Amino acid sequence: MSDTKARTAEQIEADIAATRARLASTVDELVDRAHPKNVAKRQVEQAKSQVFDETGQLRTQKLVAVAGAVAGVVAILLVIRRLVGRR
Repeated sequence: MSDTKARTAEQIEADIAATRARLASTVDELVDRAHPKNVAKRQVEQAKSQVFDETGQLRTQKLVAVAGAVAGVVAILLVIRRLVGRR
């Protein structure tokens, strides 16, 4: 507590100004992160990282797995459609 009383008004004002500057910087960063264009850009980059590796090559294992899953779902839907159509 004695440290707080020993501070001058100028020191306190400088601390307040520094805190205010940090807060302004943080708010600016949050506004930038929340901007729709930046959010969309991050989503595109994330999607690309799922398809391409660090060297820019296609991740064929993931693509094959996704294609297989899609083909399986389509096949199941066709079978269900055929079974329902017979009745």
